[in-house]
Amino acid sequence: MDEIEIPQYFICPISLQIMKDPVTAVTGITYDRESIEQWLKTSKHTTCPVTKQALPSDSDLTPNHTLWRLIQAWSAANASNGMDLIPTPKTPVSKSRVVKLIRDFGVPSLYMNALKKMEVLAEDNERKRKCLEEAGVPKAVILLLITCHRQGKISCLEQALRILHLIWTPSSEIKALVNQNCDFIDCLTWILLCETENPVIITTHVMVILKRVIEVTNSRLLEKLKPEFFKQMLRVLKSKTSQQATKSALHILIQTCQWGRNKSKMMDANAIFELIEFELEKPEKHVTELIINLLAHLCSCADGRAQFLGHAGSIAMVAKRILKVSPATDDRAVQILKSISKYAATKHVLVEMLKVGAVTKLCMVMQADCAAYVKEKARGILRLHSNLWNGSPCIAVYLLTRYQR
Repeated sequence: MDEIEIPQYFICPISLQIMKDPVTAVTGITYDRESIEQWLKTSKHTTCPVTKQALPSDSDLTPNHTLWRLIQAWSAANASNGMDLIPTPKTPVSKSRVVKLIRDFGVPSLYMNALKKMEVLAEDNERKRKCLEEAGVPKAVILLLITCHRQGKISCLEQALRILHLIWTPSSEIKALVNQNCDFIDCLTWILLCETENPVIITTHVMVILKRVIEVTNSRLLEKLKPEFFKQMLRVLKSKTSQQATKSALHILIQTCQWGRNKSKMMDANAIFELIEFELEKPEKHVTELIINLLAHLCSCADGRAQFLGHAGSIAMVAKRILKVSPATDDRAVQILKSISKYAATKHVLVEMLKVGAVTKLCMVMQADCAAYVKEKARGILRLHSNLWNGSPCIAVYLLTRYQR
């Protein structure tokens, strides 16, 4: 292969490799399509790499069919010397073709075929996904899903969700559509209740999309979320459909719990009990981090603290996670203990904290390489109840250290 003399004009000026899909820019220079598209996508200055002339990122790239045929013929002639044949380039998708597929959504006999073609395009490469996005496919698919919800149709859900999963973008158009009303959130919640052929795939797609939707939803709509919404999030969490679905559910609950009466709605759905039960099964560390974060939010209200203390293993579980998961978990776990010891500190609770090792962990936080603000929280808890806990060896060490200072 090294002994073959490759014609210079077969070489892409960017990759310095033989071009597989030669295209000519408006500056007259030919490049391999993948290389020039990557250049235009990532370069700070949209200029032609060779001529340094202006080359807008959306400029036309014309397929150089003559050069491709020459490269193909040369490759075939040198196949005996180890030269691989150059595959036929895939035809770039045009915006007009995508717009026609969108129009087919309105025809009952054509919309399934249109969805399947779009799914193939979305799965192919980034260039085609970008074309689908620019042609308005995300909005069209969202509207199609809402229509399916209203009509009770489930036949096209998997394809539509797959497309939206691949090409979702938080554009101003999508944000405006999502924030008009709760229709799309209600639609996604409905899909979670549907009986489908591939529930794992569909549930995962729904949860990933729903997480993205919640991220761009305004506070007015977040405050109007229905109790059924939170029940479905917890059902997904409990079902352990997939890691993606689990993490998305936790992110959604964290983001929504801070608005309106959502904490109360979560309490009504028995959220804290389910979260503690899930955590007791020792999930991966990132999931633990999300669960402890959510519990800290929920324990900021009286009902949350009451539900937390209603679970026999709650304090012990939180105490065991301190200094074992991440600095963020340490902060949130100590915050939970702070909320409990400050606002729900009955003698039974304080004795329980001592018995299950929570007090010991707080003392360890004081000695560990934790952030100063976390140590200050721990110090405040120990100081608040030192009279009751003064029989603990770790409290004696804490008091001795304090007096030596």
